Amino acid sequence: MNTKMSIPKTKETLAKSYYQNEQELREDLAAAYRLVHYYGMTETIHSHISVRIQEEPTIFLINPYGMLFDEIRASNLVRVDVNGNKIDATEAEVNQAGFTIHSAIHLGCADAHAIVHTHTISGMAVAAMEEGLLPLNQASMEFYNRVAYHDYEGISLDLDERDRIVASLGEKKCLILRNHGLLTVGRTVAEAFYYMYNLNKACEIQVNVLGTSAKPIMPPPEICEHTAQQCEEPTFHNQEVARVWSAHRRLLDRLDPSYRR
Repeated sequence: MNTKMSIPKTKETLAKSYYQNEQELREDLAAAYRLVHYYGMTETIHSHISVRIQEEPTIFLINPYGMLFDEIRASNLVRVDVNGNKIDATEAEVNQAGFTIHSAIHLGCADAHAIVHTHTISGMAVAAMEEGLLPLNQASMEFYNRVAYHDYEGISLDLDERDRIVASLGEKKCLILRNHGLLTVGRTVAEAFYYMYNLNKACEIQVNVLGTSAKPIMPPPEICEHTAQQCEEPTFHNQEVARVWSAHRRLLDRLDPSYRR
């Protein structure tokens, strides 16, 4: 691709807050692809998950374009820099739209070491709703006033959009790409996947509730905010992410441990 990046890179924007060796990161990322497949959050070969493996210069891992998510292994992930250059000699392609979105966030957002982007039916449905995500359930309240939105600009092939994606996300961990899909970021693959699983579940609940003739119950704002604060309390949040990720990895190891290779 050999494209120039319009987002400035400074030491201040790339806080060194997370360390794993590359093989561990590859296994985590491959696990996330397999889990997205297992939970029915795929759209054939489309959408993307990535993890930053080097900060200066910024390099991240992403899927080889054209492979189904249940085919992803630690060894077939592609290393790419923020100018679109593949680091290794490989015939694997990288999806241009995926590169645009992921390169922007990896370079422009300090703690966005991992990014999960999906095109689930429920996620795309909520992305098409003017009101966005509603606090209809405990799962939804985790994200109360904590979801950012980015207006649709067409397929993300225009590199100029990268600055706007970063600005839309701001300091939040979840981004609804209007008329498009869902995106979550995390300090780890485990955290980014945790947010995506829960955010998609919240969207599924909303689509189901609004699809009935019943009038939804909208909890008071103070209750929604209280619940969101409970969910993000650091000790609770970190322990929950770790427990859930450990359970996911055990599931994958029982089903098909080939993702590790």
